[in-house]
Amino acid sequence: MKTISTKNNLQVLHEDNHIIVINKRVGDIVQGDKTGDKPLSEVVKEYIKEKYNKPGEVFLGVVHRLDRPTTGIVVFARTSKALSRLNELFKNRETQKTYWAVVKNKPAEASARLVHYLKRNEKNNTSKAHTKEVPDSKIASLDYQIIRELNNYYALEINLHTGRHHQIRAQLAAIGSPIKGDLKYGAERSNLDGGIHLHARKLLLIHPVTKEPLEIIAPVPNDPIWRAI
Repeated sequence: MKTISTKNNLQVLHEDNHIIVINKRVGDIVQGDKTGDKPLSEVVKEYIKEKYNKPGEVFLGVVHRLDRPTTGIVVFARTSKALSRLNELFKNRETQKTYWAVVKNKPAEASARLVHYLKRNEKNNTSKAHTKEVPDSKIASLDYQIIRELNNYYALEINLHTGRHHQIRAQLAAIGSPIKGDLKYGAERSNLDGGIHLHARKLLLIHPVTKEPLEIIAPVPNDPIWRAI
């Protein structure tokens, strides 16, 4: 079963005066939504407040999100200066994100660039990948390569060129290789913890204040398939 993050079990990957980077668990929501469930941002605030004995409200800026069933790197800003600069970095694609995914169906090519036009369906919170431009669609591009063949699955490493809604999930489904556990995009069955085998593995960026290069790597969740990779 999934272990939701609390202030006491938070997996902190990097922490300084300006930013904090968390390894998100399955089931964590990054920011509050209509479910009313406690978001990861609030958990991180509690952690900071207790660790540094801070009086009053703790500032924490949400820079980007990960889907609830996805795991891996999430960056938060601890100062308003860091938040504005991180927002620019992410908006201008001045970061490099690497994801790992596990699929059951082997892609036709061992490595390739996928380019689709993604159209979002707000009603059911999905995106559909089209091979040609359609009204209200946005271009989506990624590179993938197979990095490990397991008994019944294939592990892929993915580098994003764009950051679209459910991009990796929709694009892999479009080539007949939906992510393990991702019922929404055509997987045969769900995972026991309700998550999917998609993990934000690595992030390269320039620190928004110190200007030093940062490489952050998130350990994979503790399950047999991830451990085999």
